[in-house]
Amino acid sequence: MTRPVVGIIGNSTVMNESYEVHAGGVMNSQAVAQVADCIPLLIPADPRFVSVGELLEACDGFLLTGGRPNVHPSEYGEEETPAHGAFDRSRDAITLPLIRACVERGQPFLGICRGFQEVNVALGGTLHPEIRDLPGRMNHRMPPDGSIEEKFGLRHPVRFSPDGPFARLFGSAEVMTNSLHGQGIKTPGKGVVVDGQAPDGTAEAIYVEGAPGFTLSVQWHPEWNAANDPVSRPLFCAFGDAVRAWRRGAAQPLAGAAARLSA
Repeated sequence: MTRPVVGIIGNSTVMNESYEVHAGGVMNSQAVAQVADCIPLLIPADPRFVSVGELLEACDGFLLTGGRPNVHPSEYGEEETPAHGAFDRSRDAITLPLIRACVERGQPFLGICRGFQEVNVALGGTLHPEIRDLPGRMNHRMPPDGSIEEKFGLRHPVRFSPDGPFARLFGSAEVMTNSLHGQGIKTPGKGVVVDGQAPDGTAEAIYVEGAPGFTLSVQWHPEWNAANDPVSRPLFCAFGDAVRAWRRGAAQPLAGAAARLSA
């Protein structure tokens, strides 16, 4: 039987100074293929080439990846400033309505870093443009130097609500994670539950309350070493189970996946 398809949201970039490409990190495909056990399909996140309706039909679930460009602040009612950084308006035009459609349909998605922020904005939430500029906050950005292993190394703990889906999924109310982001949630969107936080109060894990399908999203990067990491592996396994359930014709709520894995 053919494995279900997970659409991996791609990012626009430029190679050789002028050659435009849609790209996706290999570690995203590895996590989807080897841990979630689904077919990874890279999506050119640009409304000139694909529509939300077509993506919903072509894919069983979606991985909302990280990316250097940020969600444009006009999407949450704020003016653009230098602190907001670079943008990808084409990706905004695809992912934000895609998230809303998935929440309504119960079609599973897993949000990572920018994808985590997209979920919040899609549901009416707002973002801080630069976490490290806030009083009492740590610098959550990727270390500028070091090997790839050092950049994706564990940086800080995340503490979850004791009875929430993340604590049930991981079998613990606290885990260690990496940290490679500059922005973060200011106000949660409609139905967005902040279920995990860093020691400085930065939101790190969310889900959409009352959604009929899997909506777990995290601010860190679980795709790194997903096959071996004790936090990443159960997250991608639960996501894969939800995608297979959708393929069979039944949405699987996030709480159901978390409870079954922690049993």
